[in-house]
Amino acid sequence: MDPIDSKRSYLFAMWEGGGNVPPMLSLARKLIERGHTVRWLGDGCQAEEVYGIGADFSSWTRAPHRADRDNASDFLRDYEAANPVEQFALLRDRLMIGPAGLHAQDLIEALREQPADALVSSEMLFGAMLAAEQTGTPLVLVGSQLSIFPVPGIPPLGSGLPPARDEAMRVLQAEIAGQGMALMNQALPALNAARAQLGLAALEHVGAQAAVARRYLLLTSRAFDFPATELPPHLRYVGPELEDPTWSAPWQSPWSEQDSRPLVLVAFSTTFQDQAAAVARTVAALNALRIRGLVTLGPALTEAPIAATEAVRAVASAPHSAVLPHSSVVVTHGGHGTVMRALVAGVPLLILPMGRDQHDNAIRVTERGAGLQLPAMATEQEIRMAIEQLLSEPRYREAARRLGDSIRAEAARSSAVAELEAAATRTAARAA
Repeated sequence: MDPIDSKRSYLFAMWEGGGNVPPMLSLARKLIERGHTVRWLGDGCQAEEVYGIGADFSSWTRAPHRADRDNASDFLRDYEAANPVEQFALLRDRLMIGPAGLHAQDLIEALREQPADALVSSEMLFGAMLAAEQTGTPLVLVGSQLSIFPVPGIPPLGSGLPPARDEAMRVLQAEIAGQGMALMNQALPALNAARAQLGLAALEHVGAQAAVARRYLLLTSRAFDFPATELPPHLRYVGPELEDPTWSAPWQSPWSEQDSRPLVLVAFSTTFQDQAAAVARTVAALNALRIRGLVTLGPALTEAPIAATEAVRAVASAPHSAVLPHSSVVVTHGGHGTVMRALVAGVPLLILPMGRDQHDNAIRVTERGAGLQLPAMATEQEIRMAIEQLLSEPRYREAARRLGDSIRAEAARSSAVAELEAAATRTAARAA
């Protein structure tokens, strides 16, 4: 790449999405290392990490945003939902579409002050789609998990279902997908109102807004996802970004190197999902086993009352890349980043999903024999028995290793940066 003529400028649009943030930071850092310029518009609590990779940072002003990661500042609060439908409605109204006009105004202002060759956004932010359309800026959507938009042949996100194996299952999944789109389209009036304020024509359905994107990059593995009957032309599986969050503290094992007890890593979400009770039941289950247990609390549970014992220790954070090579089992809520890192390390998982995409990640693990799934309200005894099963039956670790090998290979040949460069390069070529 020519060091001068090929330099491009990128504007990243991001929200404080917990485990969704590190993969985006990784992409931004790689672009900077390639000689490009990156600006980041996001929540104030991301500033230190963004400056740390060498990018410029600005905070949302009109759009909802967080100055810190304290639970009290969480405006999303989707853990308050009584069921998955209500949880999605909160996500739609408080993040994706409800404040889309405000996100768009902040981004348009940033692009007018300093145009970019490409806008790179979380696929959750419909406001970024509006801003790209209104300013004519090429848009690349990035998903740090499975596709939130329908993909033919793949069960709808949020359903936690395996691939359809007969006509009855296909009909059921089509009905669920239809219900999901209807739920999304309840926000069509709000989206069209935001479009009207920007001088854009009304849409007939919400899904049409995403058509403005040049590319939709999924930072996940095609081997991990279920097979599609047909991939949308703009969608690319580019493999996961596996770097640890920059806020992970160094970790040194408190146990002797001669301690042969298996190590169980417990990791329940970077963001608050009211997970303290599930963590406490998991810790109680670990204390009843002859194991070593490490609980990484993350920013959401730093004040959780987890009593340390000789067998089980709790820390605010630890780099999973350093812990997983020594682990025998991971117990988790099923966030995409934790699942990817565990599988790449060849470690089987016990997943207790709490919503969002977690049931979908869990079914992909269990369908491949790489772990077990329990309800979020599983008892101490159920958790203990599942951990014992994972420890005693080698088939789970073997399946995790096989799947992890495929994921690692995809990550190693990721085309994410090349796709981002191509999106910006085509624009420059047309302008010339």
